Amino acid sequence: MSSDGSLSPEVWVKAKHINISASKLRRVADQIRYRSYEQALMILESMPYRACSPVLRLISAAASAGRTAGLSKAELFVGRAEVGRGKYYKRIRPRAQGRAYPMRRHTCNVAPAVRHGRMRRDERIDQ
Repeated sequence: MSSDGSLSPEVWVKAKHINISASKLRRVADQIRYRSYEQALMILESMPYRACSPVLRLISAAASAGRTAGLSKAELFVGRAEVGRGKYYKRIRPRAQGRAYPMRRHTCNVAPAVRHGRMRRDERIDQ
């Protein structure tokens, strides 16, 4: 809520079936949660993980969607970034002597939210 009692606008962007496991993407999402938009961009560009690029695209898409809603990029911050397990693909790994072992390729779903304004201390949930 903002100081006048109304809810601050929030823009959600969701991506499904990203070909990265949820634990690897959650490691990146934990770093940008409750940060300003510019600070989150700098963190994502400097981190060496493969999971940074889909999160970077989603944050940028949420910021541009917020811009069409009348929010300025200078006052945006990442409110929440939810990461959950998605479906898994069944694949076959070839083994010795013509055998085949089943293999699961895990995916995940991620939904960051970009909000307008500043983060208050009582809104932040420390884990």
